[in-house]
Amino acid sequence: MLKRITWASIAIAVALLPILTTDGPAQAQMGRPGAVYVQRGQASWYGPGFHGRKTASGERFNQHDLTAAHRKLPLGTKATVINLDNGKTVEVKINDRGPYVRGRIIDLSKAAAERLGMKDAGTTLVRLEVTKAQSVEPVRSR
Repeated sequence: MLKRITWASIAIAVALLPILTTDGPAQAQMGRPGAVYVQRGQASWYGPGFHGRKTASGERFNQHDLTAAHRKLPLGTKATVINLDNGKTVEVKINDRGPYVRGRIIDLSKAAAERLGMKDAGTTLVRLEVTKAQSVEPVRSR
């Protein structure tokens, strides 16, 4: 009986994990088949003022690379970002931490923002998905 309760508790905890790990008004929701992490919220972008500075991963930020900052995803994670206004998608590598503005879930490089067609707007509603196929790349030690 105790084993059954323990396994049930673990199953419930795993099922609730995406919901419990979202911040603010951003929402966890259903994504494409195979998605192990899905989040919906506002994306913003950063670029010129940070170009060449070290990121949380130790890499130098390059606004022309397809990278992003996320508060919780492991550094090196590959994520697909979908612009919910126009349907455009981009795959980015998480190499920094942020954004630290309420309601924003991801801070994209200038290049990623251009691919999503949101550079001029500054922010847009997106869905962020990570699948098993988008494995975490090893992060270089400093």
